[in-house]
Amino acid sequence: MTSELLQKARDFEAQYGPHIPNSERPAFHATPTIGWMNDPNGFSVYKGEYHLFYQYHPYSVEWGPMHWGHLKSKDLIRWERLPAALAPDEEYDASGCFSGGAVELEDGRQLLLYTGVQRNHSPEGYLQDIQTQCVAIGDGVNYEKWPANPVLEGKDLPEGGSIVDFRDPKVWKDLDGNYCAVIGNRTEDGSGAVLLYQLTEGLKGKFVRILDRSYNQYGKMWECPDFFHLDGRQVLLTSPQDMTPVGLEFHAGNGTVCLIGDYDPQGTGFTRQSAQAIDYGLDFYAPQTLETPDGRRVMIGWMQNWDTVNAKPYHCRWFGQTTLPRELSVRNGRLFQNPVRELEAYRGQRVVHQNIPVCGEINLPGVQGRMLDMTVKVRPTGPNLYRWFRIRVAKDGEHETIIRYRPDQGTLKLDRIRSGLPHDIVHTRSFLVRPRDGEIELRVILDRFSVEVFVNDGEQAASAVIYTPQEAAAITFEAGGSALMDVEKYDLIFNEEM
Repeated sequence: MTSELLQKARDFEAQYGPHIPNSERPAFHATPTIGWMNDPNGFSVYKGEYHLFYQYHPYSVEWGPMHWGHLKSKDLIRWERLPAALAPDEEYDASGCFSGGAVELEDGRQLLLYTGVQRNHSPEGYLQDIQTQCVAIGDGVNYEKWPANPVLEGKDLPEGGSIVDFRDPKVWKDLDGNYCAVIGNRTEDGSGAVLLYQLTEGLKGKFVRILDRSYNQYGKMWECPDFFHLDGRQVLLTSPQDMTPVGLEFHAGNGTVCLIGDYDPQGTGFTRQSAQAIDYGLDFYAPQTLETPDGRRVMIGWMQNWDTVNAKPYHCRWFGQTTLPRELSVRNGRLFQNPVRELEAYRGQRVVHQNIPVCGEINLPGVQGRMLDMTVKVRPTGPNLYRWFRIRVAKDGEHETIIRYRPDQGTLKLDRIRSGLPHDIVHTRSFLVRPRDGEIELRVILDRFSVEVFVNDGEQAASAVIYTPQEAAAITFEAGGSALMDVEKYDLIFNEEM
């Protein structure tokens, strides 16, 4: 039965959501029906379709009591809006239905595993959130909360675990038919860890082990974990809070970490062998993955930054969007990511320019727009390296977003200072790319309100939100010194945009 709070949210989004024109939204990045979106939740396959839930506050473009919004898709590109799935309508989740995952059960129903939050006063008088893990089960549209909720609570934590920071379960079915979940937690040293659980008969949870922990090396609380096997390796994703910067690999604040290693479920567990950032741009957090029916591992993230969420366009009616879903692979011990191949079905006419000399700023016939998929390959013209190379997108006389490569330093920089937001926030980020004697390949995906850059066939990715007027559609290329360039560009065509 639909609760009064959930019905209120559904009525509100049905009344006001359709009044937001498609032209005011991204064309192929998921957005909330109305109001606020943050973490993607329950990214999964159910009855042959892709489902994406998300942290949702329909009543304003500010974070508020968390609901779960709901979308589904046949191809990961075009998303159909479904009614809100969860509302904070029980005592155990009265302060919010926080992030979680989803899985299809043997009987054909869909299980949602999420964090329920209760707010109370500690013995010292401080307000604190008590976080437990809860279940709802449904048919892909309507969900009933489990009568025995919560299924995991403080007594199920390992020694030293925090009931205040115990959240964001990601659930899956393993090869033995067990339902497993990883959950973020804060440990006795004040920093993050990822805990592994199994759901037993009756949907009660059983603690298995600590998979990995920060030891105050990579931030504090580890949020939104994910854990999967890929290309012969085991991958653990998490989003740490309160990161301290490490060179150009990890930035301060809320970041993301990909840990790659091996996993022995009967013995030592997860053995970490390398650590890297997941996305090197300005806006990326809380990614979640699924396995497609054809065996690909696909990831989607929240394309936003907690430190910049107050920098909104004036009078906006939605806020928050996801990244383009990305196919993942592990090559040479690193995580690679590229846009899902389904995007290619939306490509329009192909424009190609080859062996173009660049010295100073130039533009090219047919290369402009704000909804496009463009690959640029740059190389030196001789033995001397060019000093820098720039691509300017979403450009007019006042606005531009710049992608700059410095081959001598091996750095790529994303710069949205002039992208249209009149707020004093972080607008630039630089990161190291693997040296290739001055050669670099950049795939740039533009939607109306974002830019995503994929470096050297997906070895690194960088995302940024932009709010540049749509009329700013010029693209130029510029080199300090002499370079040669190939450009392949497709407009992305959506006849009935979401």
